[in-house]
Amino acid sequence: MTGWITSLDALHELYGTPGLPAMAKVSARLTPAYRAFLDRSRFCLLSTVGPEGTDGSPRGDEGPVVTALDAVTLLMPDWKGNERIDSLRNILRDGRVSLCFLIPGSTTSVRVNGTARLSAEPALLTRFARDGKQPRSVIVITIAEVYSQCARALQRSALWTSGDCSSGLPSVGQMLQEASEGRIDGAGYDRERATRAHLGMW
Repeated sequence: MTGWITSLDALHELYGTPGLPAMAKVSARLTPAYRAFLDRSRFCLLSTVGPEGTDGSPRGDEGPVVTALDAVTLLMPDWKGNERIDSLRNILRDGRVSLCFLIPGSTTSVRVNGTARLSAEPALLTRFARDGKQPRSVIVITIAEVYSQCARALQRSALWTSGDCSSGLPSVGQMLQEASEGRIDGAGYDRERATRAHLGMW
C-alpha cells in the first residue's frame, strides 16, 4: 500500500476550509439544545486512551445514558459489564475521554470531548440506585467541548432506515470460539447466554 499522507501540509491540501457552522457549533458548555439532546440519548460510545492504547466502549441505559450535573459536568454510572474495566483503567491513568451520543431515528449525533475521573462516593452511587442495586462507580466527565456532528455518516449508512436485521450474523459464541482458537465452546456459550437474563441488567 502506498500514497501515505505523512504531514499536516499534505493533509490540508486534500481538504477544504471548514465553514462557519462547522466551527461555530463548538461550545465549551452545554447549551439548552445540547442538554436537551443528551437528556434524550440512551446510548453513547465512550472512547478512552491509556498506556496500552485506545478503547471504545458502548454505553447504554433505560433512560439518559448520562446525567447533566451542571453545564460542564456529566455523570455516567458504570453498570454491570464483563469486568474487563478497560475504560475505567484508562481513565485512571489518562483522563482524556470522547463520547458520541446517538438517538434511534435521528441523523444527528452529538460529541463531547473532555476529561473524566472515577468516583465511588456513597451519595453519588445511591443517586443512581435501581432495583435495589447501584453502580460500583460513576464516571464524572468535565466537558471541554460539545458539538453536533455532521449527519452524512448516519445518512450514508441509512443506519435507522435500511431495514437491516441480525439474521445471518455470527453469534457471540462463534466469535469467542474462533478468537479463543477453540478453547471456548461457542455453541455452549450461546445456549448459556440465552438464559442469563436472571443475572439482571444492573
